[in-house]
Amino acid sequence: MPNHVHVLLYPTSGSLNKLLGNDKRFMAYAIVQRLEQDNRHAEGVQPSEKRKGKKHQVFRLSFDAQLCFNEPMVEQKLQYIHHNPVQGKWNLVDDFVHYPHSSAGFYEVGQQGTYSVTHYKELNSIEHKE
Repeated sequence: MPNHVHVLLYPTSGSLNKLLGNDKRFMAYAIVQRLEQDNRHAEGVQPSEKRKGKKHQVFRLSFDAQLCFNEPMVEQKLQYIHHNPVQGKWNLVDDFVHYPHSSAGFYEVGQQGTYSVTHYKELNSIEHKE
């Protein structure tokens, strides 16, 4: 999505805050590097933070997390995430399966996309094998 990310996470240890904090930090480094290569800058740095030397603000400090307690809830979240790129103002692709930054192609037609996906139903079996 142009201005936000949806993910389903299955953390096996540690806190969600720490996991997301680390992920956001490394993603921000990559985004800033790409922007600098394109001679662009991340927007959103508050004037008071700029005076302290802060140059980039890629992510908001908070995030919206919802625990998925059962399979129907996971399925509902996946459907929302997969269809988001073709909804309302976004309309990023004609068919949600073809959005390159989504797991929809994997779940709908069994095709791995840009990012490697593990089917959520396999997670319990992976955890028990370790």
